[in-house]
Amino acid sequence: MGGPRGGEETCLAIDVGGTKLAAGLVDRQGRVLHQERVRTPKATDPEALYRVLFDLVGIVLAAAAKPVPLAVGVGCGGPMRGELVSPLNIPAWRDFRLAERLRRHPAIEQLGIPLALENDAKALALGEAWRGGARGLTAFIAMVVSTGVGGGIVLDGRLLEGELGNAGHIGHVVVEPGGRLCGCGARGCLEAEASGLALEAVTGGPPDQAGPAAIERCGRLVGRAVASVANLLDLKRAFVGGSVALGFGSPFFLAAQREIDESARLLFSSGTRIEPVMLGADGPLVGAAAVGWRALGDDVIGGG
Repeated sequence: MGGPRGGEETCLAIDVGGTKLAAGLVDRQGRVLHQERVRTPKATDPEALYRVLFDLVGIVLAAAAKPVPLAVGVGCGGPMRGELVSPLNIPAWRDFRLAERLRRHPAIEQLGIPLALENDAKALALGEAWRGGARGLTAFIAMVVSTGVGGGIVLDGRLLEGELGNAGHIGHVVVEPGGRLCGCGARGCLEAEASGLALEAVTGGPPDQAGPAAIERCGRLVGRAVASVANLLDLKRAFVGGSVALGFGSPFFLAAQREIDESARLLFSSGTRIEPVMLGADGPLVGAAAVGWRALGDDVIGGG
């Protein structure tokens, strides 16, 4: 893709997931002006994996020309411990110092700009609040249903953080007691039952080849988890992105809505709605950019 047009303020946005690595330049209106992406290597060497991301960032910054980005925002799969990342679907990284390493990237270090790191699903929540379907809302959950399952929650107009930064990790809500073994060590987690990896294991093929029964079950289980969150936290909107959910489309969302309607029956949770993220496939990079702009003081939850 071509480089950004001159005169625009940009943020370097970086998205690290189990399926792909992406980096791009996003302006203050949430427009992705340039992006590059590669498949996440199945590397066991943490340095080999980082080198791929290192090179990707260098390629994007080389396209930036002028003006230079004002900040760096990073969204990475979780869980995390402060700035130490241990994505369940990236086994090569355990307590990997991703933010520290990126700050020392020569191209970023030379710019002398701030860098902020956030869980990718929490970043998506910021992106949806900033430029997506959650603009103006003070309570909602945003979810990623892709290789894994993650979530970020805005409540009372604030992004929930948690003690170590993992609040909203809906992928580890148990939806099938005694079900499939999850990468976290528990059984029956939403991620173990409805993620892309789980679908591949159960169906024997990639998620985009899943049949109607598998899609229906996936949606139903996601709806079950969302209903539990709505009942717990008194929120009525859920926005879902990720390649699995968006790829399944209407059958997935209709199944999820039916389950929510059956399971969220309290006065305050009845009527909870689930829908696709408005940002679509750009959501991860726009969310990462929202993390960067927030580090500069922009009110992204207030709509920018």
